[in-house]
Amino acid sequence: MHYQFGHQALNQVETDCIIVTSFTDKNLSIEATTLDKATNQALSKHLDLSDFKGELGQVQMLVHLPGCQSPRILLVGLGEKDKQTRMQVCKALKAALNLVITQPIKHLTFAIESLTSLPANWIFKQIPILVEDAYYQFTAYKSKPKSRCLTDVSFIATSAKNNQNALAEGVAIAHGMHTSRELANQPANVCHPKYIVETAEQLAKSHKLAIDVLDVAAMKKLNMGALLGVGQGSQNAPYLISLSYKGGAKDAAPYVFVGKGITFDSGGISIKPADHMEEMKYDMCGAATVLGVLRAVAELKLPINVVGIIPTAENMPSGSAYRPGDILTSMSGQTIEVINTDAEGRLILCDALTYAERFKPKTVIDIATLTGAIVVSLGPDYSGIFANDDTLAHDLVKAGDDIVDRAWHMPLVQEYKELFKSEAADMSNCGPRWGGAITAALFLDNFTKAYTWAHIDMAAVMTKADGAKDASGRPVPLLVNYLLQQLKA
Repeated sequence: MHYQFGHQALNQVETDCIIVTSFTDKNLSIEATTLDKATNQALSKHLDLSDFKGELGQVQMLVHLPGCQSPRILLVGLGEKDKQTRMQVCKALKAALNLVITQPIKHLTFAIESLTSLPANWIFKQIPILVEDAYYQFTAYKSKPKSRCLTDVSFIATSAKNNQNALAEGVAIAHGMHTSRELANQPANVCHPKYIVETAEQLAKSHKLAIDVLDVAAMKKLNMGALLGVGQGSQNAPYLISLSYKGGAKDAAPYVFVGKGITFDSGGISIKPADHMEEMKYDMCGAATVLGVLRAVAELKLPINVVGIIPTAENMPSGSAYRPGDILTSMSGQTIEVINTDAEGRLILCDALTYAERFKPKTVIDIATLTGAIVVSLGPDYSGIFANDDTLAHDLVKAGDDIVDRAWHMPLVQEYKELFKSEAADMSNCGPRWGGAITAALFLDNFTKAYTWAHIDMAAVMTKADGAKDASGRPVPLLVNYLLQQLKA
């Protein structure tokens, strides 16, 4: 997709479709009013005869207005003037794009700079994310994929110079989401741990990242007994991958992202029910997120240092699989009694979090499809954030709110650690049903005492909120926006 700014008079723009906006009671935006005047009130005359009221998400396609070069004008309702929120604007633009993708439109033009209650640079950052999301298709295994026409997106703006950076940020975030989705949507018979290694190596080569891959022998030397325990039941060996982007000072502490990479989670010996088990290919969305973030950071050439760590394994039942009752020794030396082999994500993460100490990090953020309990807690559109530092949690929530990749700060109730005590080891790998997202985060908290840390349980947002079996690319926007805001702080 190619993005550019333009300054032409709206009625003279050579494009396949122009998007303009209106508020309730047919109160046209500045751009729509300008277009109306240039077409001898053709726009308002048409609206006088229609049922379009400018309500939030209402869309209407107008064709061949006299005096207008573009054959299509798409009018989008934004609701009450001066009361738009970021979420509402995104909802309206998604409705518009859902209509656009059904049309033979190759060149789309947005004339919506004048949203009065929101900054223009936010709009130009958000639109590429929305466009790429609407047009994304996973077609690797489709013999006849649906065609998508759009190749060019233009913005009519009074000052392109002030908005170029925002647009570049949005495009990079969209690219990162694409990388994440393409990996996460792969079936588990293709996307095994070695495939994630190969994907990481390709990203390192194309975006000039340093990469280090630890195999079973290397992990044994580091005593990563928790990660190795999870992976021992599969014919596909586990790995630990680290990628480094060095855009900051040589001695500057890096931001470290740790992504859970369970390429298929059968539950192991504690096997899952058959219903929806096919969705367990998405249990590596944390790993996919890390790769997406690193791509965006590298494309933006941010002046910071970033490390991505991916522990990756399959959780499978077999004669060699780890069992309930087994005791694993983690890299940190802490011992773990296995109560349920389906609580495996925290086991691979705990060794990766210990490994993260060697980078002397500024912050460590792990991202994982860790618990179904977070979906029960927050519903289908929020990630849960747990942190040992309230400022870090606040910054992450704020970054998500700004980019409409929402998250909620959850409590780390230290008293709940009693719920996964073990008589035989330092701790068990899971507690009772209640507070499951909290106890999972508390388990990880035992391995993060050396640095400032946050845990993002992204199980609710790994796929699209509409129930489609399609990876969402979240929370790449939240995390890249967090880094951008850190640079501006």
